[in-house]
Amino acid sequence: MTQSHFFAHLSRLKLISRWPLMRNVRMENVSEHSLQVAFVAHALALIKNRKFDGQLNAERVALLAMYHDASEVLTGDMPTPIKYYNPQIAREYKKIEKIAQQKMIEMLPQDLQEDFRSLIDEDHFSDDEKKTVKQADALCAYLKCLEELSAGNTEFTLAKARLEKTLAERQSPEMDYFMAIFIPSFSLSLDEISQDSPL
Repeated sequence: MTQSHFFAHLSRLKLISRWPLMRNVRMENVSEHSLQVAFVAHALALIKNRKFDGQLNAERVALLAMYHDASEVLTGDMPTPIKYYNPQIAREYKKIEKIAQQKMIEMLPQDLQEDFRSLIDEDHFSDDEKKTVKQADALCAYLKCLEELSAGNTEFTLAKARLEKTLAERQSPEMDYFMAIFIPSFSLSLDEISQDSPL
């Protein structure tokens, strides 16, 4: 039986720092970011289904979000200002990302490759699935900005403003709902968010 290095590679996502060009009060790695995006994408899908007549499979959306940055274990996390500096760089990075995704899939045993291809390769996502994962990804980046700013780190002021524009471009009723209900708590202290839910 041939060994696979797929999960050994995935385990290294925790070694890849996000926001590498910025001073962080607390470093964030790609592994923890992916889990948070999965939480948020799952919630967005449920909100869309329950409140806005959506038809998403929320569990699948959570899995897509969990794997959305898996290829970064091969490419690293390129800072957004560089990745989207101009359309040519964005296109070339997309090609690199696609090659890395394919390489990850090829690490798997042959009989599992198609199962994981549908989770890793964006070409296998529906438009609604892709949109929801991208919304969750942007929301989690925005939450990171709020956390850093609430800790007094003004380094994230411009990133927050840039992400507010991104969120406005990706606006949807389910995202508006999530932002109104869940986002305000991220600017509060532990004592403040614990007041209403004592153990």
